[in-house]
Amino acid sequence: MALNKTSIRVTEFIIGGFDSLKMPMTVGVVILIVYVVAVLANIINILLILYNKKLHKPMYLLICNLAVVDILYTSSASPTMIGLLVAGVKTISYVPCLIQMFVFNLGTVMEMFALAVMAFDRLLAISCPFQYYNYLTNTRTLVLTYILWIAGCSLAAFCPATVIPLPHCYSVLMYAFCDYAAVIRTTCVDPNYYFNLIATITFFLLFFTFTFICVSYIGIIFFVKLSSNNDKIKMGSTCLNHLIVVTCYYCPIFVIAILTRLGVALTLEAHNGLLIGTILGPSVVNPFVYCLRTKEIKCKIISLFQKS
Repeated sequence: MALNKTSIRVTEFIIGGFDSLKMPMTVGVVILIVYVVAVLANIINILLILYNKKLHKPMYLLICNLAVVDILYTSSASPTMIGLLVAGVKTISYVPCLIQMFVFNLGTVMEMFALAVMAFDRLLAISCPFQYYNYLTNTRTLVLTYILWIAGCSLAAFCPATVIPLPHCYSVLMYAFCDYAAVIRTTCVDPNYYFNLIATITFFLLFFTFTFICVSYIGIIFFVKLSSNNDKIKMGSTCLNHLIVVTCYYCPIFVIAILTRLGVALTLEAHNGLLIGTILGPSVVNPFVYCLRTKEIKCKIISLFQKS
């Protein structure tokens, strides 16, 4: 529903989410360091899996997919925030802003899908250890991954598609980059309809993927109870990797997406902090979790250092 405001032609947006920040350079350098570490760590994970034929297995293909998602997710907004805080670049053109919105939403959706599929992978490996490679072959894993990427792109395109037809009355973004809420607030329409619409979609995705993960772990717990003590330790160690990753991603997401819609007020600094944590946290934690806690990857890294 359009409000009685005069629309303007927006060719670029001014990012105002960090205007009240006291030490922008310090925050920008921290984000830069974490971003570089996250990207390099995920690239190393991908290369180790791609160039080691022994790791061409469904579980490692899913870890590789998660690393690709993490690079995409953290690269969607981090360069913009770094440019603003470190170099003082406070503007972003209209089309790159919409592209950033799409990539950020794609990373958000694909992170959920990747974690859900990895939970199912662990359930299948523990419940059917002898038939595991018959049920989940490399080909089926790749096909499933392609399908999820297509579904993710379709869902991510929804946000920019709803923004493009809307007239704009402002050119200043309230938040740290071109996320959906920030851009909608620059339009001349009542934002509540669009906020409720995206909140419904987000809730459905969160509920579906998180419930799927929980159900998978209920099944894992059931089969672990039937196993021997040695198998319990091995299974617990394998699942702990995934649980750490799930916790790092879903905790800030639930705070932003669910609590704020229930009326919990967040300050701009708190909102930006949670959003930055959501983007950078999983991307930097995930590769180290799988490097340090996955025996095959850890042994490969140690062997590379010993050779050098």
